Formats: sequence, C-alpha cells, structure tokens
Amino acid sequence: MQKITPFLWFDTHAEEAANFYVSVFKNGKVVSVSRYGEAGPGPKGSAMSVVFEIEGQQFYALNGGPHYTFTPAISLFVNCESQEEVDALWEKLCEGGRPNRCGWLTDKYGLSWQIIPSVLSRLLQSSDAKKSSSVMKAMLSMVKIDVGALEKAYAEG
Repeated sequence: MQKITPFLWFDTHAEEAANFYVSVFKNGKVVSVSRYGEAGPGPKGSAMSVVFEIEGQQFYALNGGPHYTFTPAISLFVNCESQEEVDALWEKLCEGGRPNRCGWLTDKYGLSWQIIPSVLSRLLQSSDAKKSSSVMKAMLSMVKIDVGALEKAYAEG
C-alpha cells in the first residue's frame, strides 16, 4: 500500500461506489474487499471496507455508517488531457449527482470532483496578465469547463 491513501467514509455504499469509480476510469480496479462476519456491526457478508485503485492512486473506502458525510471541502482533482476526456468523465460522474461551478461536480455518493483540463493551468499561468485574467473570467462563468471557450478567451485577452 502507498504511504498516504485517501480514506473515504460511506454509510453503506463503499463497495458499490468503488465499483462505480473503477468503471468510470480506464485504469481502475478493485484491489480487495473485507467483509463483515458474524460479530460485525454490518450485515454478515456485506462489505466492511474496499481498497480500489484509479489511475495508479489507491483509495480506502469504509462502510462506517451515517455518522459522517462528504463535503466539497475535500474533492478529487482530475487532470484531463482533452475536452473529450472532460466530457466523458463529467457525464459519467454527474449521472445521479449534480454539477457545480468551475468544473466541480458532486457524484451520486456525495463525493466532490474537479474535472479540469490541463490547458487551464497553462493559460492561467500566462505571463500576459490580461490574457490570464480573461481566461479566469471565462472559467468563472462555466459549469463544465470548455477548452475551446478558454482558448478563445485567451486569444481575445
């Protein structure tokens, strides 16, 4: 296991969520599932915890009950190489969830994601302050990030 692993607390949907996440990304897999036995607080045979991996990053998911829920204060940032990747991930992760502003969304399990094209960082770091300001203004008006609109804002900035 890697040195630092994000730990995700679910009420009862850890295994379902892990299977969903590994289906969304090209490089995803469930690594292991621990199940409750006779003495566990969950139903015998139900998942207690799931270790899964997406794009080389391991996550630990726990069915810990309703005591804690996700907030947007923690999100998973996905660096996308193209508009096509943004569109595909956005569509899959928004299904049953809800879009937010500036490339953020909350999935059907309540986990927040940032689906961000790598070009955004490059355009925002331009040495031309007017161009980077124009890109920031365009980005702030978006829900799902539109690479073409960002590039247009940069060119016109």
